[in-house]
This record gives sequence, C-alpha cells and structure tokens, in this order.
Amino acid sequence: MSEATQHYCIFEATGGHCGIAWSGEGISRFQLPTKSAESTERLLLRRIPGAERAAPTAEVAVVVDKVKRYFRGEEVDFVDVKVDLDGQDEFFREIYAAARRVGWGKTTTYGSLAKELGRGPEAARDVGQAMAKNPVGLIIPCHRVLAAGGKIGGFSAPGGASSKQRMLELEGVALAPPKPVQQSLDF
Repeated sequence: MSEATQHYCIFEATGGHCGIAWSGEGISRFQLPTKSAESTERLLLRRIPGAERAAPTAEVAVVVDKVKRYFRGEEVDFVDVKVDLDGQDEFFREIYAAARRVGWGKTTTYGSLAKELGRGPEAARDVGQAMAKNPVGLIIPCHRVLAAGGKIGGFSAPGGASSKQRMLELEGVALAPPKPVQQSLDF
C-alpha cells in the first residue's frame, strides 16, 4: 500500500451503501447511504479525490459496525469516534464539538447551538453552514440540528430533508404532528 494519507471503504447497511474515509488522525469523511455502492463511492471520492480503497483498520471497523447498528435502529453513540477535521476553521470545529454533545433521540436548533457557543442569533446562519459542510455526517450528528421552531430545515445528504427525518425517526424523534386518534367524518 502506498503512503496515501486518506483511505476509504464502501459497505452496505440497512437503507443502502455507506462510505467511510480515514487518515491517521481519525475519520475524515462519511457518506450517508445511497442506493448503490458506485454512487456512494463517486460521492465520497468527489470530496477526497486522492484516497485509496483499503480494508478498514480495527478502529474504523468498530465505526462501521456502529453505523450498521445505527441504521438497524439500535441506539449508538459516536462521541468517542476520533475525527479528522483538517481544513476546518476554528469556529466550525467549535460548532461540530457542540453538535456532538446532542445525544441520541435529542434535537437542538441552529440558534441554540450558536447561543451555547456564546454567539448571537446572527451566528445561527454560520451553524447552518457548518452543518451543510459537515464532512462526517452521522458521526457529527447534524441531522439532530433543526431550524427555528423545531422545523426540519435543510439536509445536504442524499434524500435531503426526507433522509434527515428518517434518521430522526430511527431515534424516536417525531417531528410531524401526531395523527388524530379518531377520524372525523367529512360530510
């Protein structure tokens, strides 16, 4: 194997094929599921063009197992997973650290994260930008960060907001209003 700084593998999980890339520092990219291994690989390599396919290291294999369990609906915590955020500015790193503290089945908003970091409401936009550029979605749980008023907001992963909502539903978070217990007759 050459001295490439980035390696990756594609694997199947419930809901599709995922991709994960890593460096000596930790997980550097994560691709949420797509319908085919080819499309996952294409999306992953678009962001890490020089990466080489490799068998996962023992640490990466643990993360792959956690991802598979997550998509089966098991409660999984990624807080201990080492990530490589090389190239991210300091404020984005702070935002990502705050987002990692939002646990399974919990949500927050862009504005709440900005406030937690001691910033004003105008920084909510920066939080949104950081979430959109999150290189390791799921591991840094950007799907748990919502727009004002608990609205779903955007999601830059395949499937967009629908994927975000499905991930939250896996965690028991219901954003849609509950269905009425009794249907009314429509005369």
